[in-house]
Amino acid sequence: MTQLPPITVSSLDLERLYSLLAKLPSDNFVSAVALENELGRANVLNPDEIPPDVVTMRSMVRFVINPSGKEFELVLCYPDEIDDNPNKVSILAPIGAAILGLSVGQEIEWPAPGGGHVSVRIIAVTWQPERVGMLAL
Repeated sequence: MTQLPPITVSSLDLERLYSLLAKLPSDNFVSAVALENELGRANVLNPDEIPPDVVTMRSMVRFVINPSGKEFELVLCYPDEIDDNPNKVSILAPIGAAILGLSVGQEIEWPAPGGGHVSVRIIAVTWQPERVGMLAL
């Protein structure tokens, strides 16, 4: 795998995500390890310091997956926020943990479901709660 790109996470997201990890059942071990690894390498900023092009929790983000070239626009959510809306992705899903903290233009290689790897590149952060002052609970 290639070198991982730098990521930025808000102190609020970091606190909430570590709390989530502490409560996860053991059958979520793989997801928890992947997320914990990402959090451990993050540059942490106060929420009001997060640049507008960084993927935070509850951001709406447009990205492309390669080699397929397929584009998606999804909201990065906590597991309890996932519902029937197909435009949401959990932070515990491989793609969710992969995009957290990335900036527009950054790319990361990530394990694909079923084996192998895919590349994920951020195209746009179309909405970010830190930028609009909506630090919802």
